[in-house]
Amino acid sequence: MGIHKGQAVPHAQLTIMSEDGPSPIDAAELLADGKSVVFAVPGAFTPTCSAKHLPGFIDKADQILQKGVDRIVCMAVNDVFVMNAWGKSAGVDGQIIMAADGNADFTQALGLEMDGRGFGMGLRSQRFALIVQDGTVEDVLVEAPGEFRVSSADHILSVL
Repeated sequence: MGIHKGQAVPHAQLTIMSEDGPSPIDAAELLADGKSVVFAVPGAFTPTCSAKHLPGFIDKADQILQKGVDRIVCMAVNDVFVMNAWGKSAGVDGQIIMAADGNADFTQALGLEMDGRGFGMGLRSQRFALIVQDGTVEDVLVEAPGEFRVSSADHILSVL
């Protein structure tokens, strides 16, 4: 069973790239204040993630932020260097926080992991989005296997 509406964001380490290099941050602390949209992808640089998911949030970031969202976080079970390189290559330009869940600690704490070994990817995150207000989950939008709909930027805009 995964995380549900009304539950607190669990404590687990994520890593973001700062000017000083990799910077660990507790997910619960990152999402403690204000409204956050977190979207998770199975892997950086993978086809749907790179062609649709991240670009959709880049294109719609201003509209999402205008709906009262304080931060948009893209998360994947990848290392911080990969997430940083992916963000740079996609042109996030500081609009989206690229958060690495290198050991899948946050993903597992949410109960939203998937077994990607059949694709040579190991333990990964399911494709999902969370809407979080002051550290409490307001909405959990988990994609069915192979789908890309409810965690898209367009769908998030429709439910904010």
